[in-house]
Amino acid sequence: MSAPSKPPLLATPTDLTAKRSGILVERAFIWICRFAVILPLFLLLVLIGDVVIEGLGRINTDFLTGLPSRRAEQAGIWPALVGSLYLMVLTAVLALPLGVGAAVYLEEYGRRSRLAGIIEVAIANLAGVPSVIYGLLGLGLFVRFFAFGNSLIAGAATLALLVLPIVIMSSREALRTVPDSLREAAFGLGATRWQMIRRVVLPMSLPGILTGAILAISRAIGETAPLIVIGAVVYITFLPDGIDSEFTALPIQIYNWVSRPQEEFLTNAAAGIVVLMLTLLLLNSVAIYLRHRHQKRQ
Repeated sequence: MSAPSKPPLLATPTDLTAKRSGILVERAFIWICRFAVILPLFLLLVLIGDVVIEGLGRINTDFLTGLPSRRAEQAGIWPALVGSLYLMVLTAVLALPLGVGAAVYLEEYGRRSRLAGIIEVAIANLAGVPSVIYGLLGLGLFVRFFAFGNSLIAGAATLALLVLPIVIMSSREALRTVPDSLREAAFGLGATRWQMIRRVVLPMSLPGILTGAILAISRAIGETAPLIVIGAVVYITFLPDGIDSEFTALPIQIYNWVSRPQEEFLTNAAAGIVVLMLTLLLLNSVAIYLRHRHQKRQ
């Protein structure tokens, strides 16, 4: 005969109390997490809204195409806007090939080498260095040692060093998303390592690499401290005519206006911030469009 089944165990009051306590703790933790997300977003919206309300009325054709002036009502941002665009293009040209090349080497060629380990530690440390330190490095290396002076190429090279760790780390993550089975299939068809990287790995990881480029340019376009350290011109009334020309940028122009006591210059600074944000959104939109277009082709 089979043994009689045991009666089901009933939850004791202590168990019920512990379960309710666990549910309350979980709900409290969820609400704390929500608050931690909502509060920064709310503060960001308040700051952006305040800047937009203060500076939107100042934005017009004269402001966008005008030259800087000591009179707030006549001041414009055209040299700073053009300088920022030139600076971002040069920064991308310098940083992206170097960053992607370094990522390809670390992931595809030197995964287990001692040199790759040293480079990885250096990149991780450089990612946390304050931007003003890069400005001092650019001052000593590009402005004085290479004698570039306070030129456009010196500013772009300094910003390229600043965003290089971001490009390398994001590109490495993008390369890791490519399955090893595709690499092995390429080798099985007789492809060399470089052919496998060029025709399989890089096209598959290009959307992630473009995402890293967006993050890098987004950081570089708003940097002020490195440009001030290398000697970017605060007041300039002409456009750059080459990579060796003096320049200014929107963050420098905004910093100049904020430092002035007149209320009208603060309004100009708010309008400059709005233009800077719109420029950043425009550049990011182009990069996002290219990324989605490439994803559809895949």
